[in-house]
Amino acid sequence: MEQLKKWDVLSSEYLFKEPWFTVRRETVALPNGNRIPAYYVLEYPEWVNVIAITRDSQFVFVRQYRHALGCTCYELCAGVCEASDPSPMHAAKRELLEETGYGNGVWEKYAELSPNPSTMTNLSHSFIARDVEIVSAPHPEATEDLSVHLLSLEQVRALLETDQIKQSLMAAVLWKYIAHL
Repeated sequence: MEQLKKWDVLSSEYLFKEPWFTVRRETVALPNGNRIPAYYVLEYPEWVNVIAITRDSQFVFVRQYRHALGCTCYELCAGVCEASDPSPMHAAKRELLEETGYGNGVWEKYAELSPNPSTMTNLSHSFIARDVEIVSAPHPEATEDLSVHLLSLEQVRALLETDQIKQSLMAAVLWKYIAHL
């Protein structure tokens, strides 16, 4: 497959530099000579999410309010890779334990997707954790208000088919999982 040429960055400046909102504006030159005087790039840390399945084939989900949409959503356990995490898998295991109290099991990397490759710098790393079990009480962060739910495959599919799983990166890996069954 043909590799396209990278754009040349002629100038770059940060407009906002916050932990959850870092934006830079760049002036870029395309290989054909055209210029884009204001191209905006959003910098985010790497993200993780987990399709966690118990020994009795129940999917571990959380429900939480999402302020931007103004609704409560079913979601996979997910979070951000912290600087102290040695790998995305470590971050995924930490997030699953923190948010749900589930752990152990057999883990594998499942997908690596970009939330939006045109404007965002990060990747979302998805994992499958089979045979997970309760190992502690959940201990979510102070900014998290969530509840844990165990769902059957049929319930997960029904949520997907009725667009009740709003987070697109989670829906994508769940549809991939269902497609492979």
